[in-house]
Amino acid sequence: MATTYGFLSTHPPTRCGLATFNAALATALTAGAGTGGVVRVTTGGDEGPPGPGVAHTWPAHDPSGWRDAADALNGYDIAIVQHEYGIYPGADGADVLRMMRRLRVPSIVVLHTVLSRPTPRQKSVLEQIVGAAGAVVTMTGTAHDRLIVGYDVDPAKVSAIPHGAADHTGTPVVRGPKPHLLTWGLLGPGKGIEWAIRALPHLSRLDPVYTVAGRTHPKVLERHGEAYRTSLHKLGAELGVAHAVDYRSHYLDDAALGALIRSADVVVLPYDSVEQVTSGVLIEAVAAGVPVVATAFPHAVELLTDGPGLLVPHRNPRALATAIRKVLTQPTAVRTIDDTASLRWPAVAARYEELAEGLVAAAARTATAPA
Repeated sequence: MATTYGFLSTHPPTRCGLATFNAALATALTAGAGTGGVVRVTTGGDEGPPGPGVAHTWPAHDPSGWRDAADALNGYDIAIVQHEYGIYPGADGADVLRMMRRLRVPSIVVLHTVLSRPTPRQKSVLEQIVGAAGAVVTMTGTAHDRLIVGYDVDPAKVSAIPHGAADHTGTPVVRGPKPHLLTWGLLGPGKGIEWAIRALPHLSRLDPVYTVAGRTHPKVLERHGEAYRTSLHKLGAELGVAHAVDYRSHYLDDAALGALIRSADVVVLPYDSVEQVTSGVLIEAVAAGVPVVATAFPHAVELLTDGPGLLVPHRNPRALATAIRKVLTQPTAVRTIDDTASLRWPAVAARYEELAEGLVAAAARTATAPA
């Protein structure tokens, strides 16, 4: 009998990394015999009406929403819970813990962030979430080890399964007359776009075009408007490179994003974060076979060291420029990955399916065991 999956997360039409991940995982897990539904978490603001596949909505402003969310998830064989700080109500998102304790079905919690220096409350909440879960997934070995070493959790519960990427290998590679640098994703302070713009004057002889694709993050837009994007335009003008930066703030569907990625000579990830243990953009770039130049955030260190890209120090435009120039002028400087199939969604979903089926079978044995 096919497994039924209940997914708890932000979800499209909400636009954030968590929503995109959940939608892709749900699609992959229900592409075959499996079926499922989404309990959509809304975090405030105008996030639009629920889309296809949404069975229930948990509004952030509802103080008792965790009860109804749990009851909705109990209608499936297993609950897959996306965890990120700032998504769920309560102090440090503690209401998701209340929800999990109400579940009667097994659960898999997917950790999108594992902080190296959490506050005492953040640490306590995450430890309790791991304790309540049937299994926990991190998306990198770095996050896995950080969780095992830095938190009081049961290591046997924790697995590392890659983020997952779309298959863009069938998309034709169309190169323009100039070297094409690309950064995409929701914009906001911390994205580090300013450092890439500051690198452009050092690349004047190569005359690249730098595409910055993505809307401003909804929460940044709500609090600060387009101040960050405006500051980038101003910086480009001051440095005399505004003509070299192509901002694309409209939404890109999968086909358009795939074409954009495959047109890039280098994907540039100049993030400020030294904590980021998961980057969907990084996985998508590597799976598409495009070289990456990234600051040394944890996921990049894990994936790019001696691999399909180069690492640079944070906030260092000259180092960025040197690495980009090396990739553009010395193709052998970056090692290509021959087999990226394990990073794509079908392979990733198969690992979730195996984990879920084990938990469901164990729950069934427990339910039928004599008292």
